[in-house]
Amino acid sequence: MAETSKTTAAPKTSAFKVPGEGSSLVISIVTIVVLLAAWTLVTAMGWIKPLFLPSPAAVFQQFYEYLTGAANDKPLWQHFVASVGRVFAAFALAVLTAVPVGIAMGMSRVARGIFDPPIEFYRPLPPLSYLPLIIIWFGIDELPKVLLIYLSCFAPLALAARSGMKGASQEQINAAYSMGASYAQVIRHVILPSALPEILVGMRIAIGFGWTTLVAAEMVAANVGLGQMVLNASNFLRTDIVIMGIVVIGVVAYLFDLLMRWTERRLVPWKGRV
Repeated sequence: MAETSKTTAAPKTSAFKVPGEGSSLVISIVTIVVLLAAWTLVTAMGWIKPLFLPSPAAVFQQFYEYLTGAANDKPLWQHFVASVGRVFAAFALAVLTAVPVGIAMGMSRVARGIFDPPIEFYRPLPPLSYLPLIIIWFGIDELPKVLLIYLSCFAPLALAARSGMKGASQEQINAAYSMGASYAQVIRHVILPSALPEILVGMRIAIGFGWTTLVAAEMVAANVGLGQMVLNASNFLRTDIVIMGIVVIGVVAYLFDLLMRWTERRLVPWKGRV
């Protein structure tokens, strides 16, 4: 009796989409269009007074006047340069100091015991709560503005770096030691690359906190800056300028966040693929 050979077909695997995957660009564009349409409808029908919600055309008119220098104020580029300079100076200083502190906290219990109490103490405090002390101690020049933004960026960066130091698995560390790596080489080539994704996330959060604190920082006797422009307009009930300034601050912060995401994809392309 001849044996019949049966060919076993490979089972077909159905591809399942991971929840949340895929581009949401179209949905975001539709959402923005719907919100602008609703805003235009509400103001055109007169359901809300212009004092409380000006029309998109009025807000754009103020943007155009500030952009071209026709407004009764400094041009928009001067406010923009002043605010960006303050935020980036504070952010760069926070990166240079908070990341090493976070790394030290993750590697040494002594450093953790020294830095953890003050960071955890002031981290939940709103910047306006210690703004009067900063004014008393450092005056009303540029230093207190940059210092206030710096303090808001420091805590999330330090905690992110500390958390990232635990990203390397014990197997990776043991493998590096078995290949003859020294303690410094293990930190440089194993632990720091594993901590980099967490540090970059902390940088994104910190730059957001920096822009959030910008308005409070520019309350300190500033005569130029996006936050000062918004606060000055609010004193005269110029809601159109206030909304224009808020939109500019939000758009600039979003562009910075996109830049940080691009940097994250370039430096840690393996993130989320393991």
